[in-house]
Amino acid sequence: MLECADQTLYAGYTNNIEKRVAVHNAGKGAKYTRARGPVKCIYKEIFETKQEAMRAEYAFKQLTRTQKINYIRRGES
Repeated sequence: MLECADQTLYAGYTNNIEKRVAVHNAGKGAKYTRARGPVKCIYKEIFETKQEAMRAEYAFKQLTRTQKINYIRRGES
């Protein structure tokens, strides 16, 4: 989970978080983050397979902003 400079949230999956954040901050990542950088990683989860990660990403994107923030808070404890 990335937080953009405008306080919006961006979810995605990767096998290299540091590299992915650097790509976003270089303006070469997703179109959404290009206009909202810089970004910082505020939450991450690890999955066994790409399919699991993609399912979790999709489910997370269906949540409201409040639900997303609550999800992140629960995962940090």
